This record gives sequence, structure tokens and C-alpha cells, in this order.
Amino acid sequence: MNLTTYLQTTGLNKAAFAREIGISSALLYQVEKGIRMMPPKRCPAVEKATDGQVSRKELRPLDWSQYWPELAVQPEPQPESQPESQPQ
Repeated sequence: MNLTTYLQTTGLNKAAFAREIGISSALLYQVEKGIRMMPPKRCPAVEKATDGQVSRKELRPLDWSQYWPELAVQPEPQPESQPESQPQ
């Protein structure tokens, strides 16, 4: 979910939300309108404040992996195949 949709559906006070995540109301407005991107150091606070409904990846779709490489999905290791038992 994007930030604008989240704020609209929850009906949160935007000024209070901005204070909660440590930014100004003006910056929140700019982020909502696409004028600026959310600063990388504030993205984890947004993710936490929205209980993960707005993710860091959604806030910074072009460069999230530069800031949070641990979020990249890594393939799960496959179990080693074991030789099949042959009847004797």
C-alpha cells in the first residue's frame, strides 16, 4: 500500500503522523505529491508506524536495495539430494 492510500484509509491526522515518524508536515506533503522521496533514514519509522502496511520498498522503489540489501529475497537453500536406497 502506498503512503497516501494508507493515510486516506486510516484517517490519521497527517501532522501527527509526520511528528511520529520524525519529519515535517511539509515534507510529508511533498512525499505524498511525489515532489520528494521519503528520506531513507525515515523509511523504517514509516514501516513501523504503519505496522508494515507501507514498506521501505514501496517508499523507495528505485533504490531500496542500496539502503537495505537485507530485504532482498534470497533463494532458500535446497536440501541436498540423498541417494535413493536400492532394494537388496
